[in-house]
Amino acid sequence: MTEEISIQSLDNRYSHQAIDVILPIQQVEFGVAVTLEQQPDLLDIESFYLAPGGGFWGAFHQGRLVGTIALVSIGHHAGAIRKMFVRKEYRGKELSVAQRLLDTLLAYCKDHGITDLYLGTVDVFRAAHRFYERNGFLRIVRGDLPDYFPRMIPDTIFYHLPLVFPGSK
Repeated sequence: MTEEISIQSLDNRYSHQAIDVILPIQQVEFGVAVTLEQQPDLLDIESFYLAPGGGFWGAFHQGRLVGTIALVSIGHHAGAIRKMFVRKEYRGKELSVAQRLLDTLLAYCKDHGITDLYLGTVDVFRAAHRFYERNGFLRIVRGDLPDYFPRMIPDTIFYHLPLVFPGSK
């Protein structure tokens, strides 16, 4: 089924599909008290992610959006990962949906000179913590975040990934 998974860039036409993936995972599966109103970026992907130089990607299986990942360009050759969510039935190494989404984001970073990635998450996303750590992300304390990192209110755990690509300094 991995060959049936495709990754593509998302824009505002996919806002409602992205909401249908993200909100149930946040609210129902993990009980995170966050609403759509607190996430206006989901209703305007182009303004929040694409226009400032970031990206928003989706994983599709048979035309259905099954996972998302977003990159906010935060200046200083840095980016913030947001909206990394995969439907439960598509998680795991067999399909590698999360890995394929992250690899797409990392390729974008390489092509656009982004050398530092940051992200914030919540305690209950433990499998996500393991995923990030397997991919080289280093857990950092809130005080080690750069002042230009756009913190989200629910986030309590933070990661940093310094990017070094072959041929770069």
